[in-house]
Amino acid sequence: MSRLIVVSNRVSVPKARGAAGAQGGLAVALGSALKENRGIWFGWSGKEIDTFSGSLNMERVEGVTTATIDLEHQDVEEYYNGYANRTLWPLFHYRIDLAEYEREFGRGYERVNERFAESMRPLVEPDDLIWVHDYHLIPLGERLRAKGVQNRIGFFLHIPWPPTRLFVSLPYHERLVRTMLEYDVLGFQTTEWLESFLHYCDKELGAEVSSDGTVRFGGRETVARAYPIGLDYEEFTAAGDSGVARNAQQRILSSARRRKVMLGVDRLDYSKGLPERFDAISRFLDQYPESTRDTVFIQIAPPSREDVQSYRDIRDLLEAKTGKINGARSEVDVVPIRYVNKGYPRAELFGFYRAAKVGLVTPLRDGMNLVAKEYVAAQDPEDPGVLILSRFAGAALQLDGAVLVNPYSSEDVSEAIRQALDMPLEERKARWEKMHVSVKNEDVISWRKSFVDTLRG
Repeated sequence: MSRLIVVSNRVSVPKARGAAGAQGGLAVALGSALKENRGIWFGWSGKEIDTFSGSLNMERVEGVTTATIDLEHQDVEEYYNGYANRTLWPLFHYRIDLAEYEREFGRGYERVNERFAESMRPLVEPDDLIWVHDYHLIPLGERLRAKGVQNRIGFFLHIPWPPTRLFVSLPYHERLVRTMLEYDVLGFQTTEWLESFLHYCDKELGAEVSSDGTVRFGGRETVARAYPIGLDYEEFTAAGDSGVARNAQQRILSSARRRKVMLGVDRLDYSKGLPERFDAISRFLDQYPESTRDTVFIQIAPPSREDVQSYRDIRDLLEAKTGKINGARSEVDVVPIRYVNKGYPRAELFGFYRAAKVGLVTPLRDGMNLVAKEYVAAQDPEDPGVLILSRFAGAALQLDGAVLVNPYSSEDVSEAIRQALDMPLEERKARWEKMHVSVKNEDVISWRKSFVDTLRG
């Protein structure tokens, strides 16, 4: 059987299911595939060095072989903090106002993708399947082809693909898409992002695009399809049976003191719609002032990309909004918002989700959003909470039992909160059961198998 080589910006070595501190479902799914196929996971080590050498750091952990390289500080600044997170990330999330187009960023991005290709090339055997992940490494397939790699190579984009009218604002946008067509298989989270990509290929490149998603261009043929990612349902729900999860649930319920808990769990990022969510909470408390004593909103927001100014700005903004809302509405024994700027292990998050009567997942734009699926998976079947979900999250296409909202409208979200809090048990169960079937059956393992089967041809 052919080996599988997974390539991503960072390498996450999966632990055994149920192990303390186990990584997310993606690491587990990819790890199991690598074990089955004697595979290798290749990426950046996270370390910075003075001069790039391309030396491979090889390890074998939990049956998975990893190969990592160290990058120079300039590489990290231009490729990762620069082009990946200050150019592509905001553009792909429709925030063209935040996208920065600097030639140095683009050069660093090209250089690091070349270094990835150069370093991993000696690892590739003739029958290997290569699976590249996410926006950091879009040109990698083309770089490998230039070095004579004829293997089947696939690419999966974990974030949205923007509409053509936005994407063309990117300098050298055509070159970037041409490199994508060097892959044999391209995967997108939803049919919306897939259709946006195919529209670009048709209108801007003049490629031949078939109804089945096959793109023919420059003598090559690429299959583009939607592969919605899911949870590792078995691993996540097993965490719910732990003492850690039960203690976390009780911790929330005890501190809430009979108030209904509304919960948000999001990485601190402007795509998650957190300032807009806080505005909606403020409006809800204004419209229903008695809710100050009946409810508590808890926002867990671990910091991310703190080297990028826009991320520091959003942290400052949320802290200011929290202070303003609490200052206007708190009593000596009641605070309406708890803003927690740290992360928690998955088992604890399960307990937090189980305790929450309302889950607020309201990104302005999201490739999928697995928090929405985690919230559904963690609910008590006999007394499930209500998921309020942005219609602009990829998960909205699958979780049609959620209360869908426009996250830009504080009025819409405020009324959805009222609807969720007042929803009778029978309706809550019916909505949850419909979503639970999707979350359980369309899991990360089926996602991985579906993509790899297509890649095998």
